[in-house]
Amino acid sequence: MILVTGGAGYIGSHTVVNLLNNNNDVVVFDNLENGHIETINTLKTIGHIEFEKGDLRNIEDIERVFSKYKIDVVIHFAAFALVEESVKNPAKYYRNNTFGTLNLLDTMLKHDCKKIVFSSTCATYGDLNYIPVDEKHPQNPISPYGSSKYMVERIMQDYDKAYGMKSIILRYFNVAGSDEFGRIGEWHEPETHLIPNILKSIFDKDKKFKIFGNDYNTPDGTCIRDYVNVEDLAEAHKLAIDYLNKENKSNIFNVGTENGNSVKEVFDICSEVTNKDIPVEIASRRSGDMEALYANANKIKTVLGWHPQRTLKDSISSAYKWEQNHF
Repeated sequence: MILVTGGAGYIGSHTVVNLLNNNNDVVVFDNLENGHIETINTLKTIGHIEFEKGDLRNIEDIERVFSKYKIDVVIHFAAFALVEESVKNPAKYYRNNTFGTLNLLDTMLKHDCKKIVFSSTCATYGDLNYIPVDEKHPQNPISPYGSSKYMVERIMQDYDKAYGMKSIILRYFNVAGSDEFGRIGEWHEPETHLIPNILKSIFDKDKKFKIFGNDYNTPDGTCIRDYVNVEDLAEAHKLAIDYLNKENKSNIFNVGTENGNSVKEVFDICSEVTNKDIPVEIASRRSGDMEALYANANKIKTVLGWHPQRTLKDSISSAYKWEQNHF
């Protein structure tokens, strides 16, 4: 049985769908602070899942799950993920993302569960020395969010050496898109991600989409990022479990497309997909925004056989279908 922490959230729920499609038994653990019970209810229409409400900061909650079910492997998504919020309230991020993970790992050891796939982030790299970014790039996170994830990575490496707990660390780049059938999608409150915010501008006539800076040293002056489709990302988690079960060893992988797209390119594709004129205004640069960030994903392609199957236009099309269904 596979335990998915944070399975009511964006990436977690899409991974649950992938696991169900591959005939896995799944337990979802979520405190519903950022996830949604509506998502759980939708997942239950797709396949059989067990749902346990709880919080990793309360070790009794996760102990209850391991006592009730025989968990073979964990996919760990449960975390807060707003960079700006983490700067203002670092205690929240260290208590939840780092301390909460320690509770999870210690409970896993107690119940002899020694395989975990961890949802990490390219934010652990911090300011970049080069792009595309490979897994050997120095890690020097510049936000408490990035630091909270980096600390967990180090803890997992130490737990492997000391206790034989095997982990696959997946460092995501920018995630986009929704379930192809529009059943689940990106649902954050507040929404901070580029593509859903562009699409939401269509449904709110009083809202203009802001491009923060058009004077970067890029072909069109706007920032460049690597957008990986959420269903492709879910497949990476399945392949990570396959690798753990076959090889029984730890590893670290970037998950990205290796292609950078600018904010203006994303905006133009959104206009094309929706066939609408989206109101936009140019604002000044935001502090801390990097000019360009995209992955070297050769390692995950070579070792896990993972390859992105969907284009950025595919991601935006599915995201638009979700927004239409949701609003």
